[in-house]
Amino acid sequence: MRRRTFLLQCCLLVTCLLIAFEAVPIDIDKTKVKSPEPVESAKIEPPDTGLYYDEYLKQVIDVLETDKHFREKLQKADIEEIKSGRLSKELDLVSHHVRTKLDELKRQEVARLRMLIKAKLDSHQDVGINHQALLKQFDHLNHMNPDTFESTDLDMLIKAATSDLEHYDKTRHEEFKKYEMLKEHERREYLKTLNEEKRKEEESKYEEMKKKHENHPKVNHPGSKDQLKEVWEEADGLDPDDFDPKTFFKLHDVNNDGFLDEQELEALFTKELEKVYDPKNEEDDMIEMEEERLRMREHVMTEIDANKDRLVTLEEFLKATEKKEFLEPDSWETLDQQQLFTEEELKEYENHISLQEDELKKKAEELQKQKEELQRQHDQLQAQKLEYHQAVQQMEQKKLQQGISPSGPAGELKYQPHV
Repeated sequence: MRRRTFLLQCCLLVTCLLIAFEAVPIDIDKTKVKSPEPVESAKIEPPDTGLYYDEYLKQVIDVLETDKHFREKLQKADIEEIKSGRLSKELDLVSHHVRTKLDELKRQEVARLRMLIKAKLDSHQDVGINHQALLKQFDHLNHMNPDTFESTDLDMLIKAATSDLEHYDKTRHEEFKKYEMLKEHERREYLKTLNEEKRKEEESKYEEMKKKHENHPKVNHPGSKDQLKEVWEEADGLDPDDFDPKTFFKLHDVNNDGFLDEQELEALFTKELEKVYDPKNEEDDMIEMEEERLRMREHVMTEIDANKDRLVTLEEFLKATEKKEFLEPDSWETLDQQQLFTEEELKEYENHISLQEDELKKKAEELQKQKEELQRQHDQLQAQKLEYHQAVQQMEQKKLQQGISPSGPAGELKYQPHV
């Protein structure tokens, strides 16, 4: 689920798709790194963004990548040029061959969206589909022109991807909250099925597991000196007395591009997370671990990323190490120390689940009735078919008794030679 998102890359996964990232292991001893040499390796495939138009997004960039002029402009462009749409106007200067491929990609995407709309409406038995009107709900392409890919399409794709990815974390937090409420709902529903003795046993076991999970070593404040020094010593295998922020930055800029992106930052929290979560322990939930990782990354980005471009430069990183919060941070509260939802929120969620279950039950009953009606019609047709065959057999028998040649399948007379 974690994604590499330079804001430059987030806008269209631009740099991620256009620059061949070179991977460097983060746990090797690279003491006193000065100017790391690129390591030959396979090109890192960009991760799935989670967007419903992810494949279209990647295909557009793959095609644009083949145009030398656009590629050069892209590499020189800053974030604001991309986000504002000024870069999109360069599309008018790309080769005819590239434009033709982009036109075809857009037609395929429009066709895909139309199929999705039709499938959705068919499931609700709607007729008279107005594709043009319904395509308005998709804001990553210009639906008014379904045949050719224009600068407007690139501009819309950039802005849609930027906006959607910026809301990605918020959506993840909401989904996690629902996950936790569903867990608690199912636990309480299960307890209702037990007798008093069994229920007490389960409650006792639940409290015991909570205590075991909460009994973990102190978690360092993400992004603090203590936290980074622990990575320096335990993951990088270096002497903590030699801790140097600049060298640390270079060690963990694993693709040597001069930035710490979100994925590289999240990798720094693994040691802290291992203090709290172990996949072998029944009381530790790995989904909660990923939520904790997300919270840590968001916190560090808020503290360090001065220009809010979702990238940490060396300058921003070094400046953050000069702050008081870096040397004397507040204690970090893990998820087990927080109230993730209120009783009111849980009750509202349970009501929502109940409504969904009622709706699904109604649909299931309707489908069962439709199935029974189809079976009845099938049985009726089979009975009619059997009745027809019996009538034909009786007619043939009468003809034979009267000395008349039996009919063929189309009613023609069959020739029967006399013996």
